[in-house]
Amino acid sequence: MRTTSRFGRLARLTAHAMGQPAAFGTALAIIILWAISGPIFGFSDTWQLIINTGTTIITFLMVFIIQNTQNRDAEAMHIKLDELIRAMDQAQNALLNLEELEEDDLERIRANYLRLAERARVELRDDGHSSTENT
Repeated sequence: MRTTSRFGRLARLTAHAMGQPAAFGTALAIIILWAISGPIFGFSDTWQLIINTGTTIITFLMVFIIQNTQNRDAEAMHIKLDELIRAMDQAQNALLNLEELEEDDLERIRANYLRLAERARVELRDDGHSSTENT
């Protein structure tokens, strides 16, 4: 299944292109050209406004592109994790789709797992002490 929305395709292609070394090189070249042109334009307010406006616009637009790709990646990761949980015999299916729960519910579940982890560490330490005592 492919992204069919125009924005989704644009976001994916733009994010991919902007993550390439050539994009960094292009941005660096623009900044160098801008800096070199400073003396030509007498470091005027207009000269400064050009770079400030350009970088602001690009940053503003890239925020939406990055957020779209992160949302898509996070959603795919959640689906993969849900499938792993579902496929495991001893896993708790109640943990599926946790990202949809309220913060309080997540904290309560996390606290339960922290208690389980602490008990397991205590058991591990106790087993370690008893095995060294027996040798």
